[in-house]
Amino acid sequence: DPSFILKVITSVLVIACPCALGLATPAAIMVGTGKGASLGILIRSGEALEIAGKTQVVVLDKTGTITQGNPQVTTILSKTDNQTEILLIASAAESVAQHPLAQAIEEKAKDSIPQEKMQQYKVEHFTNIPGKGIRATLVSKDDTHAVYIGNTLLMKEEGIAIDPELQKGSELLSAQGNTLVYVAKEKQLLGIIAIADTIRDTSKEAVAMFKKLGVEVQMLTGDNKKTAEYIGGLAGVDKVIAEVLPQEKAQVVAALQAEGKSVMMVGDGINDAPALVQADTGVAIGGGSHIAVEAGNIILMKNDLRDAAKSIQLSRLTLFNIKENLFWAFFYNSIGIPIAAGALYPVFGILLTPMLAGLAMSLSSVFVVGNALRLRTKKIKL
Repeated sequence: DPSFILKVITSVLVIACPCALGLATPAAIMVGTGKGASLGILIRSGEALEIAGKTQVVVLDKTGTITQGNPQVTTILSKTDNQTEILLIASAAESVAQHPLAQAIEEKAKDSIPQEKMQQYKVEHFTNIPGKGIRATLVSKDDTHAVYIGNTLLMKEEGIAIDPELQKGSELLSAQGNTLVYVAKEKQLLGIIAIADTIRDTSKEAVAMFKKLGVEVQMLTGDNKKTAEYIGGLAGVDKVIAEVLPQEKAQVVAALQAEGKSVMMVGDGINDAPALVQADTGVAIGGGSHIAVEAGNIILMKNDLRDAAKSIQLSRLTLFNIKENLFWAFFYNSIGIPIAAGALYPVFGILLTPMLAGLAMSLSSVFVVGNALRLRTKKIKL
């Protein structure tokens, strides 16, 4: 019967329409990214959302990510009573720098030194040495001085000796979580400025959330080892990697990837940008530098480290939803097409009309979209 054959062919063509299959992935990703936005997690692409759930190691920057990013001067060490001079020289040289430590020194100087005295030095030449510090030439009414301000790497590079007594005091401060800034003039060490930054209230909880997800947590910083270990211990990270130069951060991430691990990097500074790009998932703190935000493919708008862990959980929920959708789409086709082709007709006399086939096809698409929308009701709890 030609009309019977035409009816069967039409039913098969209608029910075989891959609408549900085509909606399975994009519908879930669209809802997943929308859910992230409602949580303050800006996900730039569907690929970023999918990859985040595969994270095995998360690498956290220290300053501004685990800590508040609002460091303050706590102590100035010197062998003579010249703390004011040390602070004055450091603040003058750092006045053109954009580093959080430089801002801490400037704030302390403004609070401790009269305004008229703050104008004593002017910066003539300034060189920033990433991961080490700065070199500058300060000009006063009477003289010109070459100054060096930074960490022990810069002091060694310039051949500046560190007094054993000051070194002993600095080690104690490092063990208490202080970052040390060495101040030298004309190759002579004047003193050491100790700067402390408190960890965020949510950092320890965030690290615990990562671990609950089965993710290893490492902290990466250019700070000295003792300070890094102190902060890492407070946060509860699994591993601390300290004294890393900015250009080496991306190399650390690449080394983890070479071991076959999927890596998430979380940072907020300019020096974190190469590592954010290198990582499988780059997560930038929304309140950080513009370069870091541009480098990240996930942005934490609330500046809350816990949201990085939530992004992993959201990704895993989205991927599971996609698998559910794909299973339903394949199940629908594997059952619907044989029935539409008349597999049940010889035995039971059941035959899908084109109208019923169209209804079944529509319902399968509605089911897939409805299942994807369930993500909106999911609570991200860890």
